[in-house]
Amino acid sequence: MAQADIVITTALIPGRAAPVLVTEDMVKSMKPGSVIVDLAAPQGGNCPLTEPGQTVIKHGVTLIGQTNVPALVAADASALYARNLLDFLKLIITKEGALNIDMEDDIVAACLMTQAGEVRRK
Repeated sequence: MAQADIVITTALIPGRAAPVLVTEDMVKSMKPGSVIVDLAAPQGGNCPLTEPGQTVIKHGVTLIGQTNVPALVAADASALYARNLLDFLKLIITKEGALNIDMEDDIVAACLMTQAGEVRRK
């Protein structure tokens, strides 16, 4: 634990409180700025310092105790995809809205499937 920058815990036992895997002494041994993501937070957490539904800093270590991580992932994935599309469009569309295929740009060149009626990628 003392050498880890990030720890993700997931241990759960159905119908019981989450087992303690990361003690307070272990947290104290970690470098300041380290992060623990406790996915067992809904059942009390794998670390006694975890506060379900909260992100807190204890002994210089950030403990993330989100209780509904799956609900957060879809929104983040959608936002990341949207941002990737926007950044790609900025490569091929000028500020005035005109199409500008710059074949010198490695990303644009790698994404272009056809050009002037010719297949560039199969």
